[in-house]
Amino acid sequence: MVSHKVKGVIINISSISRGGNLGQTNYSASKSAIDAMTVTWAKELSRYQIRVGAIAPGYINTEMVAKIRADVLEKVVQGIPIGRLGEMEEISQTVQFIIKNDFFTGRIIEVDGGMRI
Repeated sequence: MVSHKVKGVIINISSISRGGNLGQTNYSASKSAIDAMTVTWAKELSRYQIRVGAIAPGYINTEMVAKIRADVLEKVVQGIPIGRLGEMEEISQTVQFIIKNDFFTGRIIEVDGGMRI
């Protein structure tokens, strides 16, 4: 984008697991790195009129989540304060917010039903 002088928005996908998740050191570390990269890129690329944001989803109703054993998934949902899985549409709404808000950069939005309260 810089070399072609293209203005725009970069949206990274992180995870609520970025704060640490039992048995997922590698996953949590990589998602935490995405957060740091988001903030750093926002600082570095703003002079080129490139904004950078990230979304940290919680448990979203996807094919991957649907493969979780039913009893385990039930316990997961019980741990979500809002009481349900998120939907892909809710992630796309967050993407749209980041794109439309020209003052948004360098931040990570948690879309997790309150799991990280």
